[in-house]
Amino acid sequence: MKKLWLPLIVVLLLTSFKAAEVPVKTITGTVTEKKTGAPLKGVLITSLPDQKSTTTDKQGKYKITVSKESTTLIFTYIGFESAKLKINGKVVNVALEENKKTINEVVINADQIQRDEVPIPESFTVRGKMVQNVAVANGQQMLQGKVSGINIVSNEKAYIINQPTESESYASINENQFKIALKNPLSTFSIDVDAASYSNVRRFINNGGLPPADAVRIEEMINYFDYDYPQPKGKDPINIVTEIADAPWNTSHKLVKIGLQGRKISTEKLPASNLVFLIDVSGSMNQANKLPLLVSSFKLLTEQLRSSDKVAIVVYAGTSGLVLPSTSGDQKTKIKDALDKLSAGGSTAGGEGIELAYKVASENFIKGGNNRVILATDGDFNVGSSSDEDMEKLIEKKRKSGVFLTTLGYGMGNYKDSKMEVLANKGNGNYAYIDNITEARKVLVNEFGGTLFTIAKDVKLQIEFNPSKVQSYRLIGYENRMLKARDFNDDQKDAGELGSGHTVTALYEIIPVGVKSVFSGSVDDLKYQSNNKPVIMGNNKELLTVKLRYKQPDGNVSKLIEQPIIDSRIPFDKTTNNFRFSAAVAEFGMLLRQSNFRQHSSFDQVIRNAQNAVGTDNEGYRSEFIKLAKSAKLLAKDLLSLEDKTALNEKN
Repeated sequence: MKKLWLPLIVVLLLTSFKAAEVPVKTITGTVTEKKTGAPLKGVLITSLPDQKSTTTDKQGKYKITVSKESTTLIFTYIGFESAKLKINGKVVNVALEENKKTINEVVINADQIQRDEVPIPESFTVRGKMVQNVAVANGQQMLQGKVSGINIVSNEKAYIINQPTESESYASINENQFKIALKNPLSTFSIDVDAASYSNVRRFINNGGLPPADAVRIEEMINYFDYDYPQPKGKDPINIVTEIADAPWNTSHKLVKIGLQGRKISTEKLPASNLVFLIDVSGSMNQANKLPLLVSSFKLLTEQLRSSDKVAIVVYAGTSGLVLPSTSGDQKTKIKDALDKLSAGGSTAGGEGIELAYKVASENFIKGGNNRVILATDGDFNVGSSSDEDMEKLIEKKRKSGVFLTTLGYGMGNYKDSKMEVLANKGNGNYAYIDNITEARKVLVNEFGGTLFTIAKDVKLQIEFNPSKVQSYRLIGYENRMLKARDFNDDQKDAGELGSGHTVTALYEIIPVGVKSVFSGSVDDLKYQSNNKPVIMGNNKELLTVKLRYKQPDGNVSKLIEQPIIDSRIPFDKTTNNFRFSAAVAEFGMLLRQSNFRQHSSFDQVIRNAQNAVGTDNEGYRSEFIKLAKSAKLLAKDLLSLEDKTALNEKN
């Protein structure tokens, strides 16, 4: 009897293990040159949507194991048109056609470079510069940058090996300084709900490097996270929430948090949407983390649409065109089929595409609805209206039509962050950077209402500080959102938009009266007027007063909300999770920027404060931040300069 049981147990075990395996399928094939029929070595094959990849051998043959859900293979090779084929069986062969057009990005697998298997055509054009008879002794010369003008990218690790940020552009940031409250009692700025900087910074750190300082916009990092502020109760769609405690990086200073909570409107009650997807299909988008990720992102958004919504698709490369006329949101298959047919190639006529997108949006305008162009690109506009100034003027003109603009950034290497931010700011919209499908779900599914539905526009804040309490103050971040004091009451002055359910958080570091600080500076006594001293008026317990102006989405006259803040001495560890977590993110940003105002900041303190303020973290964003801070700590240690290492050794 035992002899019979043993084989049965073995069979059952093998069956259970087989059932637990992840369902996969193996595809094989050969890639050849269409003109000559010769096999192509080193062709990159990427599966969608699981994004597995492999390359062809010397005979042009390949073998790739993908998930059962994979439906498509993309074949990419330098100097040839990319091919996108459906998986219909176990064998997929393809013949690639030579591409004599300009290509904006040369994508090479790093492992191929190490093995001297880099396929280089005799001549091709990179960003407008003809490269002929490339003389390269071996792949290592490519790594060393012997061929100029070419970005070398690892598809497996997704980071640039040579010239890591040379062709990425970021607007210069001059950090806000401490201002003396007696001389400068007013601080005025526009709100900012963008969160692109955080996901872009995450991309750098996850790829094994620290971001350039100008890529770190601290306000966007803070505003990436949700804060459980109470919902507005009155007629105003915005609620103001404030909190004060000691600053964690300098306990003799205070930190003031000013939070705004936009009213949350359920999806079924949101107004109808008239959307135009404006999609960049130029050559620079021909990478797995660009157009394929973009298409997957827009499919997620398509699933959120209702029958009352409508969508059109405009694409642009060398020229622009209407791929899908305005279509009802309940025709999801039709919209997705149009997205699946997109392929990348050509130069980037961004200005022409924007013109057409706004034209289509205006023709299908919904009065009282959400009329919006959603621009998805790597920002590499190089044909037509290409300068930031030209784009600003174009978008400023178009926003008067009542059509708002959302910009979604993709990719790396030639990413134009500065241009993406300018377009969103001038287009009465918001800006997000999509580095993976999880981020796409966050922006286009979880935050669907906040991303696309504006509940208040031209939202400005003006803070008046009480000089009898405040010696000096500094707004952390928002450098590119600062306004003049007189702009606050000027309804012609553009400012930021607030979406359904969105939160906005701003932090001020304050030096109280009587605290000695090198940041406050000193000014000689005045000769022709008395040296100003605070005049005690009203409630001397007030630290500051918050004033907010906003307009209705279709309005032209602003409304004022005003709220004073009473001074208090609450220990940092007794504050809310909202306060402590936002402070940790701000401190992290100052460390990444190597800010002159980081004072006693440290990665250990960031990690500790964030861990103690995770709170309810349903999506895991705060936990992810802690992991990111730990990674940054290790990277910062490895990248210390020789002088820093010497000082550290002496200290230890």
